[in-house]
This record gives sequence, structure tokens and C-alpha cells, in this order.
Amino acid sequence: IFLPFFGKNKYMIKANTTIKAIKEMVTGLNQKPVTVKLNLGRNKYVTFTATLNGIYSSLFTVCPDDKNFLGKTAYSYSEILCGRVKITERAAE
Repeated sequence: IFLPFFGKNKYMIKANTTIKAIKEMVTGLNQKPVTVKLNLGRNKYVTFTATLNGIYSSLFTVCPDDKNFLGKTAYSYSEILCGRVKITERAAE
């Protein structure tokens, strides 16, 4: 069976990550300032700054810096795995 590569190159496939690796990454960001980027679908994104403050067995919570933020603040590790949520550590100011 021949499967041609669609796109510009064969390296466009996501790297294999596991839920365990994502949990370790999120645990390392506990109580640190982070930038959260949410994919809402149909090319819509929301980006906000927050502090990662709660780590549980199946989800984690963030506390947004903007007190008027009305969006969701608890996310599952599978949302990072699927690409719906991206978390990066903010540089110290």
C-alpha cells in the first residue's frame, strides 16, 4: 500500500507524545506564569496570560491575570495532546 505524503514534506506529522509526558511538563510549570493559547476552531484563537495553579490527576486549572476573563479555566491533558490548548512559560518580567 502506497500512501503519498500530503503537504510540503513528510515531517508535518505531529511528534509522538504521551499523556504522561504532558503531565510532567505541566507539573514543571506549577505556580509559574504561563501564556495559554486556545484553538476555538474555524481559525479562531484566544490567547491570554495566566498562572497555572491547580494540578489534578485528569485536569489542570489556570488563573487568568485578567479578572474579567469569562472563558474556561480548567483543561484536560488530552486537550494539549490534541492541539486544542498550548501552554508556554512566560519569561520573567
